[in-house]
Amino acid sequence: MTELSSPVSSAAFGLDLDLRLVRYFVVVAEHLNFGRAATALRLAQPSLSRQIQRLESQLGVRLFDRTPQGSSLTEAGRAFLPQAEALLHSASGAVLAARAAAPPGAITVGYVEDLVVTPAVRNLRRRHPEAQVRTRHLSWQDAHALPERRVDALVTRLPLPLAADRLDVTVLYEEPWTLVAPASHRLAGKERVTLGDLDHEELVSCTSSAAIWSIAHSAGGPLDGLTMESGPTVEDSLEDKIELVAAGHGLLILPAGDRRSTLRADLASIPVDGIDPCQVVVVTRANDRNALVSEFRRFAGAMVPAQQGSARGSRRQDDDATAWRPTISAIHRGANGGVQPGDAG
Repeated sequence: MTELSSPVSSAAFGLDLDLRLVRYFVVVAEHLNFGRAATALRLAQPSLSRQIQRLESQLGVRLFDRTPQGSSLTEAGRAFLPQAEALLHSASGAVLAARAAAPPGAITVGYVEDLVVTPAVRNLRRRHPEAQVRTRHLSWQDAHALPERRVDALVTRLPLPLAADRLDVTVLYEEPWTLVAPASHRLAGKERVTLGDLDHEELVSCTSSAAIWSIAHSAGGPLDGLTMESGPTVEDSLEDKIELVAAGHGLLILPAGDRRSTLRADLASIPVDGIDPCQVVVVTRANDRNALVSEFRRFAGAMVPAQQGSARGSRRQDDDATAWRPTISAIHRGANGGVQPGDAG
């Protein structure tokens, strides 16, 4: 749901309702436990309690009965809940409608984690100096920013953490995989490793980034058939997972283009053979008529990392990148679901 922090004025009731507080109420009503609701909202429990008290004060009613065993809705709370859900849904629809109707003189480009969009954004600004070209850094899991219209184009890695129906996906280039291990690990001194070298090793579960664990144990996945041990699971940042690896609690397989692990002397990065490469893509909404989106897709098609560009031979680059051609042809996915590595071609 879209969160709006500014109050919505209702002249009919003479009341200003803060949609943020309404959303907090709905989450607490779902869990009927302030501790679990605070965790879901990523808030401290005392702060959440104060926010609900603010809402109760605004409404002039008590919404919850609180006991040591949990919380329950009062009669007023039960009456307010469906109206609160409808209010949040209506507000979200209003935001989407407004963004959909915005004039096509603006574009917001989203990019995840360590990926760089500067060349394409710079060329777009040069070609359209009157346009509003903005960028927004996102986590890998926040691909929903595209269908929610918080961004108009998204540069990310496959697999997408959402279904790709009504999205256009273009593969820009491919990255090999690299194994991240403690510098003292038995594999740290090898020039390259194979899948067989990883048998009986622990992998750190990496559900919040495009690590190999995201697709490793799917049917026919790249590690299918190996005896892999499940390492620790952390629902925090990639940096937290790298810290686990450095402490000797497992290994991590990341796209070679993600260089964050190479900044640490206590970690080793070893190329991995035998795994289909990771694909970097640009994703846009299908049938988006914003001309800036089409233009950005064209410029993004020229974004080949320096190490790949040198491997493919010299290329002439001009400001609008018309002399460059995309590394891999565009792929488009309709209602068949999400896009996975290897779908192109």
